[in-house]
Formats: sequence, C-alpha cells, structure tokens
Amino acid sequence: MTKIIDGKDAVLGRLASYVAKEALKGEEIAIVNCEQVIITGNRKNIEENFKAKRSRVGSGQRGPKHSRLSHLIVKRAIRGMLPDHRSGRGRDAFKKIKCYPKVPKEFESSEKIALESEKNKFIRIKDISQ
Repeated sequence: MTKIIDGKDAVLGRLASYVAKEALKGEEIAIVNCEQVIITGNRKNIEENFKAKRSRVGSGQRGPKHSRLSHLIVKRAIRGMLPDHRSGRGRDAFKKIKCYPKVPKEFESSEKIALESEKNKFIRIKDISQ
C-alpha cells in the first residue's frame, strides 16, 4: 500500500524529513502537488541561493547538477535526509519514493495525508523552478 502525501502548503524540510523516516521504515510513498510545497524564509535570499546552486557546474559538466523541475527539487531534498543514498538501506528507501508535480489520475480518488502549516514568509517551489 502506497502512502500518498499532498505537498500543498507543506514546508519542504519537514516534508522531506517525514518522508525519509517513513521510507526507511519500508513504506512506499508518493508525493503529489510538489509545485505547491513551500520553502520558508526571505524570498530574495532563497531565489539567490537556488540561482547560485544552478550556476555552479564542475569541469566537463560532471556536477553538481541542480534541477529546475519542482518534483526533482523535492526529491533531492528528501535524498539529503537519507543516510548514504548511494548504497545500502538509503538507496533502497530512495527507490520507494515517487514525486509528482501535480496529482496523477491514479491518485485522484485516493485519500491523501496533508502536512499543512501557517507561515508568513515563504516562497513556493513553483516560483523557483521557472
């Protein structure tokens, strides 16, 4: 059974840590509405940090690479919460996580877990990924 988490108005760090813990327990997880996930803090600073990350590319285009796609930004944040995502249980947990920018047809009718919170200063991932 797949746990479906609605990313609408969920704080990115809290969402990532929750999903990482559940995946390490062996749960399969699907995150929908990744475009609606929020990052708290000063909007200008967040945008500058993401632009700086994207402009940093090593010699021969080997890395580090930071995606512009909203669902991949969320997935990368989750990857950072997992222990050693390249081997062992971290890799197994990372394979159990699926992220979607909107709600796919297969998950429209199913029940979703909401991780909402009230924040004043934030930016949506949709605004960063443009």
